[in-house]
Amino acid sequence: MEVTNTVGRRKTSVARVYVSAGEGNIKVNGREFAEYFPIETLQIILKQPLTTVNVASSYDIKVNVRGGGVRGQAEATRMAIARALCEINVEFRPALKKEGFLTRDARMVERKKYGRAKARRRFQFSKR
Repeated sequence: MEVTNTVGRRKTSVARVYVSAGEGNIKVNGREFAEYFPIETLQIILKQPLTTVNVASSYDIKVNVRGGGVRGQAEATRMAIARALCEINVEFRPALKKEGFLTRDARMVERKKYGRAKARRRFQFSKR
């Protein structure tokens, strides 16, 4: 099997994932994924597509991720892994789609507008 590469995005995070046959090693930006994402919930998010289709120890995954915070990076990586698994085996698609791993979450931070303190918050009003 050759290397399958895909892209996943969430907020301002972009994850590029390279999946190849192996024994379940996951590297994120050259480090072990448990070291890069020390919080257990983020590690679970990262592994969700693999556990959904029961192939957690079948593939080696190399991830390049940048932008955003750790939560956005983990979710971008999850989406990229799910897309790669769909490219590898089409039969994985219904299970991953049902869980929502293939859907791009389009919610982004609203920009700050002029004449406002933040995106929607107005400056404090003073009568006198």
